[in-house]
Amino acid sequence: MTVTRARKSSRTGVVVLAAAAMAATAFTAPARTPQDTAPAAAGHRATQRAMDAAVRAGVPGVTAQARDADGVWKAASGVGDRATGAPRGKNDRFRVGGITNTFVAVVLLQMEAERRLSLDDTVERHLPGLVRGNGNDGRGITVRQLLNHTSGLFDYYADQDYAGTYLTGDGYLRHRYDTLTPEKRVAAALSHEPLFAPGARHAFSGTNDVLAALIVERAGGRSYEDEVRDRIIEPLGLGATSHPGTGVRLPRPSSRGYSRLFPSAPDRIDDVTEVNGSQGWGNADIISGAGDLNRFYGALMRGRLLPPRQLKAMKTTVDNPDFPGSSYGLGIERYTLGCGTTLWYHDGGTVGWISFAATTEDGRHQLAFNYNGDWGAETILPVLNAEYCDTPSR
Repeated sequence: MTVTRARKSSRTGVVVLAAAAMAATAFTAPARTPQDTAPAAAGHRATQRAMDAAVRAGVPGVTAQARDADGVWKAASGVGDRATGAPRGKNDRFRVGGITNTFVAVVLLQMEAERRLSLDDTVERHLPGLVRGNGNDGRGITVRQLLNHTSGLFDYYADQDYAGTYLTGDGYLRHRYDTLTPEKRVAAALSHEPLFAPGARHAFSGTNDVLAALIVERAGGRSYEDEVRDRIIEPLGLGATSHPGTGVRLPRPSSRGYSRLFPSAPDRIDDVTEVNGSQGWGNADIISGAGDLNRFYGALMRGRLLPPRQLKAMKTTVDNPDFPGSSYGLGIERYTLGCGTTLWYHDGGTVGWISFAATTEDGRHQLAFNYNGDWGAETILPVLNAEYCDTPSR
C-alpha cells in the first residue's frame, strides 16, 4: 500500500511523494462512528462541500465523479492552472500513480486463469537472475508476494540517490525528461538488503509492482501496455485511459500538476505537469479520468474482469501493521470507514498528483477523484466520509 511508501520515504528524508502525504494522514485520522455522522445530505452536496474545503485548505483543484443507483455525478473545484486561473475540469485526465497497480494485478490474475502462470511461481522462474544480490533472491519470492507486498524488497522510491535525482528539488527539474528502464529502478532497490524475509509481513514497495509488470511481459510475450489495453481498456471502453510511453504531456482535457519539490522552501510550488512517462513504467504511468476509474473498479467488483476464483484471491488481504484497519489484497486495498462502510480501493500518488478510486464491494457505488497537487492529504478522508457516510445509502 502506498501508505507504507510514505513511512519509508519519511525515514529517508523523501517528503515530496504525494502518496506519502496522503496515506500517512488520511488513514490515521480519527474514525467517525455512526452516531457522530453528519445528517444525510441530498445528492452529493456533502462531497462537493468536502472538495471545496480541500481547495480552501490549499489544494489547487479537485476533479471527481461518483456512480451509484441514481446515476453519474461529476464535479470539480478550484483551479486547473494556477498561472491563468482556469478552473479544474470535470472531465480532466490525470496521472493516476499507484492505481496502475490494480490494472497490472488484473492482467496477472487473468493470466493465472489461463494457466500461463501461477501466483505461487517464483520471480526467478519468470525473471531469471534479475533479483539477486545484497541478500535479495528471486528464488524465494512469489508472484503473490509481489502483488500483496510481502516480498520484503526495498522500495526504490526510498533510495536516497534515486529520490534526489528523480523525485525532489533540482534533481527532479533536471531529470524529469530522462527516459528510464524498469531495470534501473529495480537496481536501485537491489542495492539495499531486503527489509525482511519474504512472507514475513506487508510493506509497500514500488519495486514489487515494477517486477509484476515485467512478469506480465515475460508471461504474455508482448508489452505490458498491450496486455492492459487489450484485456481492460478496450473491453471496458475506457476512452480516457492510456499509457504515455516516453511521452511527457497529458492528453486533453487536462489540468496542470503541481508539487512542493523543495522541503526547505515549503511555500515554493513548481509546475510538474510534464514528465517522461517511462519513469513510472509499470507501477505509476497510466493516465486516466475519474469516470474511467469508476467503470474499471465497478466492473472488477462485479466479476466482469476476473473469474470467481481469481477475484477471491485478489480480495484475500494481509494486514498492514503500519496502519491498523487497512489491509492489502492483490493490487487492491480494503478499508472500513467509521460509519461502517467498507471500501475496496487504491490510492495513487506521484509527483504533482494525488488520485483515489474507491468502490463498495457490490460494485454499485464508486467514487474517484484527483488533486492536481501532491499535498493536502488531510482532506482525503473527509471527502470519503462525505460521499459514503454523509449521504443516504444507495
